[in-house]
Amino acid sequence: MSIRINPRAQSLKIPGTRQFSNQLVHYPDAINLTIGQPDFPTPLSVKEAGIRAIEQNLTGYSHNAGLLELRNAVNSFFSDKYGFSYDIQNEIVITNGASEAIDAVFRTILEEGDEVILPAPTYSGYVPVIELCGAKVVYLDTTDTNFQPSAERLANLITDKTKAMFFNNPSNPTGVVLTKETMDGLVDVIKEKNIFVLTDEIYSENTFSGKHHSFANYKEIRDKLFYIHGVSKSHSMTGWRIGFLMGPANVMEHVVKVHAFNTICASLPAQYAAIEALTNAKDTPTEMNFEYVKRRDFVYRRLTDMGVTVEKPNGAFYIFPEIKKYGMNSFDFATKLLQEGGVAVVPGSAFTTYGEGYIRISYAYSMTVLEEGLNRLEKFLFSLNK
Repeated sequence: MSIRINPRAQSLKIPGTRQFSNQLVHYPDAINLTIGQPDFPTPLSVKEAGIRAIEQNLTGYSHNAGLLELRNAVNSFFSDKYGFSYDIQNEIVITNGASEAIDAVFRTILEEGDEVILPAPTYSGYVPVIELCGAKVVYLDTTDTNFQPSAERLANLITDKTKAMFFNNPSNPTGVVLTKETMDGLVDVIKEKNIFVLTDEIYSENTFSGKHHSFANYKEIRDKLFYIHGVSKSHSMTGWRIGFLMGPANVMEHVVKVHAFNTICASLPAQYAAIEALTNAKDTPTEMNFEYVKRRDFVYRRLTDMGVTVEKPNGAFYIFPEIKKYGMNSFDFATKLLQEGGVAVVPGSAFTTYGEGYIRISYAYSMTVLEEGLNRLEKFLFSLNK
């Protein structure tokens, strides 16, 4: 076929996470530690709420911005837990997962030639969305600052082309949680600049110790901030595709139009399920975190016992060990580990070039799976050290 298609779409590549998980069909006995998907079932009461909606024929369209009842539940949840509030009439939009929220914001604010600053390593899904809008990604290296973005480096990267700054806290792929001190420094820079801020805090409910600090708590940047969240990770609802987007009313009136022309609205039965998740099932993340902490501690201990250099994560359900000493790039290491060791992980290079020299392990799997996976990894590393 000779008809020209968008070269930006043509240049897209399958994310590194999927490249390795998709290979598992050829290695049926391999242990899969690639995907960031909770292995817990969606809470029973949440499933029942979705079923009731279907049985009651609540299967049509909602308002483009989502059910008012859900927008109210979203606001109440974050107000009660984190102390910030948004206007449910014109500052909250329910989206098809956090991914669609990100896409809607970027397609609203970005113009050709704009720049977006991303701390790196970073989630592989952000960069393509930015580039599809004709904008350029500028990376803020965090590899030598314990994955905490430096305010000084941020200030040095901002130019007259900078349109937005994008944070992910807790971080995918590192599992690192931004400290209050780090955030204070970043906000001091941002508040003086005429740029937007996006904060993807989808893993905030998976913060294991201390209090999660949100950029939405900083009133001095609220007029330029887009807050992104959802129930995928907190309530094991990845396939329900419900995200939340909150932002300043004067820009959200345009974001909701982009969202509406893209998807009209989020799935109605899923919206009713999300109401249940944020009200009667709001303690589910705490119950899941009890297991995640046990898994995190087990994986961290096993890796350190193997002599692997790794930061102990305090959020999400990922750990990001360094593999530089093994003399291979991360893609080759992950390939060899899958083919010879029977374990699938994600190469750090999937999270930009700043992730090179690392691999990402997801511990959103049962202890039985993790035990076998780490046993195989240890045997593989021993073979490399011979």
